[in-house]
Amino acid sequence: MAAETPVPPASASPAALSRRLSPDTLTDADFRLMVEAVGDHAIVMLDPDGTIVDCNPGAQALYRCGRAGAVGQHVSLFYTPEALDEGLPARDLQQARENGRVHGEGWEVRQNGPRFWGDTVITRLDGPDGTVRGFVKITRDFTERRQQEELLRASEERFRLIVEGVKDYAIFMLDPGGHVASWNLGAQHTKGYAAEEIIGQHFSKFYPPEVAARGWPAEELRNALRDGRFEDEGWRVRKDGSRFWASVVITAVYDRAGRHRGFAKVTRDLTERRRITALEDEGRRMTTFLAMLGHELRNPLAPISNAVALLKREQTESRVLRNTRDIIDRQLRQMTRLIDDLLDVGRITSGKIQLEAKPVRLRDAVLDAADAVRALAAQKEQRLEVQVDAADPWITGDRARIVQVVSNLLHNACKFTPIGGQVTVTLAAGAADAATGMPEAEISVRDNGMGVQPQDLQKIFDLFVQGEQDVARSSGGLGLGLSLVQQLVSLHGGRVSVFSSGRPGEGSEFLVQLPAAAPPEPGGGLSRSPEDRLVLVVDDNKDAAETLSLLVQSLGYATQVVHGGLAAIEAAKELRPDVMLIDIGMPDLDGHAVVRRLRAELVDPPVAIAVTGYGQAADRETSYEAGFHSHLTKPVDVERMTDILTHLLRPVEQPGG
Repeated sequence: MAAETPVPPASASPAALSRRLSPDTLTDADFRLMVEAVGDHAIVMLDPDGTIVDCNPGAQALYRCGRAGAVGQHVSLFYTPEALDEGLPARDLQQARENGRVHGEGWEVRQNGPRFWGDTVITRLDGPDGTVRGFVKITRDFTERRQQEELLRASEERFRLIVEGVKDYAIFMLDPGGHVASWNLGAQHTKGYAAEEIIGQHFSKFYPPEVAARGWPAEELRNALRDGRFEDEGWRVRKDGSRFWASVVITAVYDRAGRHRGFAKVTRDLTERRRITALEDEGRRMTTFLAMLGHELRNPLAPISNAVALLKREQTESRVLRNTRDIIDRQLRQMTRLIDDLLDVGRITSGKIQLEAKPVRLRDAVLDAADAVRALAAQKEQRLEVQVDAADPWITGDRARIVQVVSNLLHNACKFTPIGGQVTVTLAAGAADAATGMPEAEISVRDNGMGVQPQDLQKIFDLFVQGEQDVARSSGGLGLGLSLVQQLVSLHGGRVSVFSSGRPGEGSEFLVQLPAAAPPEPGGGLSRSPEDRLVLVVDDNKDAAETLSLLVQSLGYATQVVHGGLAAIEAAKELRPDVMLIDIGMPDLDGHAVVRRLRAELVDPPVAIAVTGYGQAADRETSYEAGFHSHLTKPVDVERMTDILTHLLRPVEQPGG
């Protein structure tokens, strides 16, 4: 038994029983009768030296020994070997002799060896003359209670270890007044306080001053106490004064008796998630803005593009007029390129871009891309060298997007190469990819310009990032081209790399590596000629409608123009055109509704082609769902429109012809 300084015992404890059984107020006969009647306590009478002089039935049952086997033995009979080694029996008797009583809990042994956990009180018995007559030892078996306590203690310890080991959540207890009572590792990690710094402090310390000043921490506790639980999100403050966005759950805690013991508070740092959500929201808004911007910019570009195309078809002897027309054409193409890049960024970042998966001959794509930038190279007196004869690889992908990739790289090279410099694009069959084992095709674009500075190599493909320029920003641009290159190449399953020393005159090299594919089977097509048929042009923008009509007439077709959706339906029923070029965004009736009504009201409705400033993939899908045959984006690609009209309006073969 582990001895301790006497303390006031509980009313149902052996200590309380020892007071009730004190022989000071009882005769020896009455005392013995009471002792014998107590069956759930082991009562052992000792002489002044600690020798057993008697024991009740409760003691005989607990220690599993008869009265004859116990009487005459020393009380140390019931102590464990460890307690005997420590001299505990003599110490207990000495403390009882000096203090009148000693109370403690500890392991004791039965006669046949098994141990039990006993709650024991040894009380000194005094004679009439004040001398010590002996001692009474009262013990109760608390083994089962101890086992339950140990299980509870082990469970609490496991829970404590789990809570203290959690790093992603700040978990701590508050007393009923809101003062911190416990502190886990996650709380220290999230809020910056060590346990010894914060325990005992009021939890309002974690709130921004303006929030704490209006009494919100106390309001949270009141809400949790009223509803049992309170959840909130808001700014909180770390030890260093920095703020973080927190998700907070406060739960009122009660004991088994229903008394309120405080609050459990769980806090999670959601700053990063909130930042990502804000970025995603910003990205969605930016995508929507870019789409609207592209539409609004394309609308005024459409009549300009049509007018330039018409001017090109006019024969003129005026050198000034020709130069002016060519300047407008070049700047128009540059403006269209910037708008297309903006919209492509929006499509790719929102995951709405769709690529074709068709055989692409890279030689043709590279040559087309080179042709697209020859005018820029010539303007800067640069030599553009194309090396495609050594290889003829094919890939599976979107030909237009591959042309866009190569032309963007060539355009970038020309832009950052000085007047008189050289730009070289090379096509080659690369080695097999180490990861997939598939052969690769390589497109290299080299220049001898200013190169890329070492600090820019890692971020050169980031959105809106450009290399160093002079104060006047003579190279211009929005920093979209290389980002688009990387994203489009990635969508094709390839990769793009940049190599540069950063020294002027040594330039840079961009290497595109794409998975190669087997060449397709050879095939052919028919050559078709247009025939004079009626094309109805529908657009509420009068300049756009008139210039588009003139452009279609220059291709050899008859046209009529109407301004508005309702007028388009009436004209279609009256004139029965073969093809309708219809703007989508019209105030009285949009183009989708026009096509749906014509398909519902006419047995043989004319073929409808959408001509609109909305050019995203979703816009094309909506057009096709409405019944449009094709979808052209303003400013109209004249060659594509020519191809579509040629296909739709080819001459009809006569019977027997």
